[in-house]
Amino acid sequence: MDLRPISYVVGIFLLTLAAAMAVPIAFDLYFDHPDWKVFFVSSLITSFVGALLVFTNRHGQTRIDTQQAFVMTVLCWVTLSIAGAIPFYFSALDMDATDALFESISGLTTTGSTVMTNLEAAPPGILIWRAMLQWLGGIGIIVMALSVLPFLKVGGMQLFRTESSESEKVLPKATTLAANITGIYIMLTTACYLFYLSVGLTPFDALAHSMTTIATGGYSTHDLSMGYYSSAGPSIVAIAFMILGGLPFVLYLQAVRGNLAPLFRDSQVRWFISIILLATAVAVFYLTLNNQAPFWDALRISMFNMVSLITGTGYSNADYASWGPFIIGLSFFIMVIGGCAGSTTCGIKIFRIQILYSIANNQMKQLIYPHGVFVPRYNGKPIPRGAAGSVLSFFFLYAICFTGLAIALSFTGLDFLTAMSGAATSISNVGPGLGDIIGPSGTFSPLPDTSKWILCVGMILGRLELFTLLIMLSPAFWKR
Repeated sequence: MDLRPISYVVGIFLLTLAAAMAVPIAFDLYFDHPDWKVFFVSSLITSFVGALLVFTNRHGQTRIDTQQAFVMTVLCWVTLSIAGAIPFYFSALDMDATDALFESISGLTTTGSTVMTNLEAAPPGILIWRAMLQWLGGIGIIVMALSVLPFLKVGGMQLFRTESSESEKVLPKATTLAANITGIYIMLTTACYLFYLSVGLTPFDALAHSMTTIATGGYSTHDLSMGYYSSAGPSIVAIAFMILGGLPFVLYLQAVRGNLAPLFRDSQVRWFISIILLATAVAVFYLTLNNQAPFWDALRISMFNMVSLITGTGYSNADYASWGPFIIGLSFFIMVIGGCAGSTTCGIKIFRIQILYSIANNQMKQLIYPHGVFVPRYNGKPIPRGAAGSVLSFFFLYAICFTGLAIALSFTGLDFLTAMSGAATSISNVGPGLGDIIGPSGTFSPLPDTSKWILCVGMILGRLELFTLLIMLSPAFWKR
């Protein structure tokens, strides 16, 4: 395998991450915090490694085959996670290597699980760095979903082939797509920032939360997350932009070019909004029926937390784990659904549920009319046989990986609810789990180091859509 194009791309990403460290340096200098030195040294280390990879591999080919694309995708996420952990490890927070890597992986995969406590006293540079990791991870996820995964035919993603994924010229095509999508991503982030300012957030909080909201990451600058704000304004802004982050960004690209119709006609979007409304209605009914909250309060906190869970953002403005066993069960299933393909969200994804529903519906029709001919469809078009098989394989692997993670976490001594929700929240990149330890009012800090490493594997697995990482464990992959 020719590793030159892979190393070149990894080097480019490392240089980008090193340049991004200038932002926390500026914030620490502004607030007169000595941690700016940590980010400066971290930037130098990351720049050196990135520049070394770029300059020693810049004359390599830019065409890559399928095998190289798999390796490149995995190496980019793993290498960037390690580089992103350096400031956490050397910061005033005195994190060990496990916690530093956990926080970095959780940030770049936009999971939002955290081992940090007392966030109000944390260095400002670290708080902004957490938000930036999620923001950078969010745009990386979109580009990967629109250019790399369709090319690799991972989990049915070939349904979303665009001109950027129809040939082996992945690198130049992905660059063009990334430039267009990044412009839209920046515009949405700026709009979110301005709206947060208008509802009373400080400029610092507005900046940090705007980056983690549009990236559906969920890192906050306060231990209480959005529950820190007593007014309804911040929650309403967060709901709107979490939903925007959960929609396909390629539809925004079409809308900017003057074609608004796909944004309203897309079946993924309709299903996504319908599930949010249904889950919210059920939660509101349950809370008001049991006199746990007045109707308008129940509506606000239910919609906020259901949107946060389905998009995998992980924000919370109330401890929904204390609302009773029904809400706990509802939250568990909502968190694994995920948003739309080509968004910043993770989880199973709406389109896979639609395809599974279409296949099951056709199977029932076939049982009723044995001689009938029925074709499963997605978005009004017949589903290619290969795509249907990929989606069914994804569901099987998702179940196997979830079971394996839950059993492994139980083996480390975690109780049933913590292990089950921990496995679900890591592989779905949601953030908080359920229960007293890792629930919306807790953190992952008390967990054993072994549990944290297992969760790190789960977060990477979920972010890379399972196949991308698991296929590299097959001997046949390396024998090509």
